[in-house]
Amino acid sequence: MQSVMIYVQHLLGIGHLMRARLLAEALSDGGFDVHLVTGGMPIGGRQPRGVRTVQLPPIRVSDASFTPLRDADFEPIDDAYRERRKALLLAAYDAAAPSAVLFETFPFGRRSLRFELFPLLERIDAARRRPLVIASIRDILQLQDKRAREHEMLEWAARWFDAVFVHGDRRFACFEDTFSFADALAPAVHYTGFVLSGPREAVRDSSPARSEVVVSAGGGGVGIELLANALAAQQRSRFGHLTWRVLAGPNIPEAGFERLRRSAGPNAIVERARADFGALLQGAFISISQAGYNTTLDVMTSGARAVIVPFTGNGESEQRARGERLRDLGLAVVVDDRRLTPETLAQAVDDAGTRAAWGHWDFDTDGAARTTALVAGLLEAGAPRRTRTAAIQ
Repeated sequence: MQSVMIYVQHLLGIGHLMRARLLAEALSDGGFDVHLVTGGMPIGGRQPRGVRTVQLPPIRVSDASFTPLRDADFEPIDDAYRERRKALLLAAYDAAAPSAVLFETFPFGRRSLRFELFPLLERIDAARRRPLVIASIRDILQLQDKRAREHEMLEWAARWFDAVFVHGDRRFACFEDTFSFADALAPAVHYTGFVLSGPREAVRDSSPARSEVVVSAGGGGVGIELLANALAAQQRSRFGHLTWRVLAGPNIPEAGFERLRRSAGPNAIVERARADFGALLQGAFISISQAGYNTTLDVMTSGARAVIVPFTGNGESEQRARGERLRDLGLAVVVDDRRLTPETLAQAVDDAGTRAAWGHWDFDTDGAARTTALVAGLLEAGAPRRTRTAAIQ
């Protein structure tokens, strides 16, 4: 049995980890011995089936500036903490002895983790039988305000990586849309389709039995204001008589959760995010959410009418780009988060609830299985491993 190692670091939300978990399970189901190394805060819930999980001392951030890196107690990490993480990561790699290593996001993000990623890549290059090195990335990257950063990503990809797996459908978003050096990239780019947790076929159902408005904000690290505005919007919407179910993610502190509960009206339910989120959406008339990768997929395939409020704080561009595509395809009513008020959100809900014509989500969502097939195919074909040509400065 060949071994595959997946490295993932979630910092603010939990979407990166959830996608990595789905890939890990699919690879395990495909006959690989999978080692999932995660460096963010533990999120609980069901562990990936048939997967060996290694939890590094956690790193998190307190806001969307992503600096400084902090430990579980929100204290800035020091050199000793970095050294301990690096040692444990290298030990996990040695124990896995993988035939392939998937780096979630890196080298197209997570540059602040270079203190442990560069030593791991050095260890990989020193291996007698060097494993396949794969970048595992979502369909839309964060736009870089410095062209030198993109060039840096290009150099790291050329130096260390054998393939880039884009977990999306190029009919929805092309890699080159958000990475301007795509044409110069040395490793081959493979589109896997979207990595989806639930059914792969989109549901078409707007029946009267759908009687809830489900409000969510992913992990919740930056979503509490959306949830608060939704509770206030219920009183202003023509659909305020429906049950509005507000789901607070694990990164919303208890004080914030209690604030939401106190502001809830009689037709509102405020509870912690649930493992059956997908099933809730299957019965929802309207979904209000941000535009993160995982949440978007759950909403688009659920049959619920989508109101999307992309997060754009601290210059974040990824969710805005995804929201614009959904709007242009007639798949969502989009609210600019910079203009988010109870009134603008209530108007968007009313627009979504009364709109007669909607687009249809018709994109490849078999990404987990396709990723497994690609890894197996590259290993079977003996895909050429790149060799280091120069030391990283």
